[in-house]
Amino acid sequence: MNIAQAKEQVFNTLRAYSAKNEYGEYILEPDQQRPIFLMGPPGIGKTAIVRQAAEEMGLGLVSYSITHHTRQSALGLPKIIHKQYGNESIDVTEYTMSEIIASVYDCMETSGCREGILFLDEVNCASETLTPSMLQFLQFKTFGSHKVPDGWIVVTAGNPVSYNRNAKEFDVVTWDRLKRVDIEPDYEAWKAYAYQTRVHASILSYLEVRKENFYKIEETVNGKRFVTARGWSDLSTIIRLYEEQGIAVDKALIGQYIQDDKIADDFASYYDLFNKYRSDYKLNEILEGKAPDEIRKRAADAPFDEKLALLGLLLDKVNESISEVIRQEDVVTELRNVLKEVKEGKGFSEVTDHEEEVYTRFRRMGVLSADARAKYDAVLAFLRKHSGKAFDEIRADYEQLVSDMKEKAKGAGAKLDALFSFAEDVWGEGQEILILVTELTIGYYSSRFIARYGCEGYYKYSESLKFYERKLEILKKGESIWA
Repeated sequence: MNIAQAKEQVFNTLRAYSAKNEYGEYILEPDQQRPIFLMGPPGIGKTAIVRQAAEEMGLGLVSYSITHHTRQSALGLPKIIHKQYGNESIDVTEYTMSEIIASVYDCMETSGCREGILFLDEVNCASETLTPSMLQFLQFKTFGSHKVPDGWIVVTAGNPVSYNRNAKEFDVVTWDRLKRVDIEPDYEAWKAYAYQTRVHASILSYLEVRKENFYKIEETVNGKRFVTARGWSDLSTIIRLYEEQGIAVDKALIGQYIQDDKIADDFASYYDLFNKYRSDYKLNEILEGKAPDEIRKRAADAPFDEKLALLGLLLDKVNESISEVIRQEDVVTELRNVLKEVKEGKGFSEVTDHEEEVYTRFRRMGVLSADARAKYDAVLAFLRKHSGKAFDEIRADYEQLVSDMKEKAKGAGAKLDALFSFAEDVWGEGQEILILVTELTIGYYSSRFIARYGCEGYYKYSESLKFYERKLEILKKGESIWA
């Protein structure tokens, strides 16, 4: 299954394991909750799934790579204690608490979160000395004499042996204690995540025409050559930083993340071409509805690769405005809830302290995304700024924030309308429009923006897209019948 399907499986399992009866007891007893095992090639997004699950479900998260642990560090160290059994005094060997189990209790103590995920990566690379203990852990969720607290769900991950020389094949006894989820690379599934994290437009438009270069691992006489989803994501981050700092992005940099010379060379050439398009096409004028005739003609006559690059550039600029609106809307929504409590009688300092506590707790749980951190930072900055002020003054500033957000939404909507007008005028009702609608549909920010503020061009052509998809489905069914 792809990464999106695997995420759904993980979420469903976590919800089922967390379900309680009318007495507050877990319906499925913790001892019966098989640990989830995410099996997939490196850099595919297994860790990201777990982090997203923890954040969205409000669970604590403790992560460990099991590879550096020995039997002693995982189980704890032996110690002699004195016990009395009836009239007999006996020295007994016990173990100190495992570092891993202790980290769970530390998380509970610092965050106040009683439920969470214990994520153990690379479990099929555990040292030989730890193997028997790992079997006990997967069965009973204990290291030594210490157990994972109830309410903490165990999620594990590993790579197939074909990708990792240190990985070992599990036997049937081990697999029979795990809930196995196999994950395969899938560009289309990754793309939705890429839009949410604003992966660089050059990478997205490149992979649209080079999907075969999204994920590849090959063994050659000169060693392994590989490209992973993690590599593209990390390359995107460094490209944005380099561009902001005015540092040139070259083949040497790209090759540090895309460790396949042919693909790195190909993308380096494409990135240079992409920057030429960014310079040649007057993007701001297009999104202001003032595209010159020569730009329209060039876009109309351009080869398909160039059209995709132009669409990627325009979408990136529109999404930049849209994402700013959505992030500010999240801040406004959080502030509205806070100010509603103040209006209903709670003290301003009381609700501010509560927001501080919530933010601190989530931060200590280690699950906040960049957007969530930015939201809480903005909310707390507003509240601290208005400490001690009259409610009418606070409300006036809040209403100004709302007004600013609406003005930004209006501007972002105008850019989106201009994009559809340009695409319709230059390319008609061809596949470029369908691509545009598809990208807006899967985009995290764009889909939220359109649902909230609407877009006539999107509604018009989304119906065409649905018809087109239905037609493809009918054709596929016909092919399967006659194959």
